[in-house]
Amino acid sequence: MSQDPNCIFCKIVAGQIPSKKIHEDEELLAFQDIRPTAPVHFLIIPKLHLASLAEAGPEHERLLGRMLTLAPRLAQQQGADNGFRTVINTGPDGGQEVYHLHVHVMGGPRPWKQG
Repeated sequence: MSQDPNCIFCKIVAGQIPSKKIHEDEELLAFQDIRPTAPVHFLIIPKLHLASLAEAGPEHERLLGRMLTLAPRLAQQQGADNGFRTVINTGPDGGQEVYHLHVHVMGGPRPWKQG
């Protein structure tokens, strides 16, 4: 599996940086956001290093589908019973800060900041 030794999310996958994990399997890791903007705010990342959604190709379709179908189950488990929002920031103009593909899942009782 491809990893970037300088990527903070790859270091989280490798266990070099601690995280509050809420799900882990052979391909995906989900953990609490360290700067939450909603009562429920976690990230879903592939264990494979993929810098952004813009770099995803046809070979990543199954992985992307797994990420998005995991989101509702985890959102409900984390307490977002009345809906949630998913965000994938892509590239500098898209607000991406960490260059490892990740899905933000945000929910919980409103009002909460727009993130």
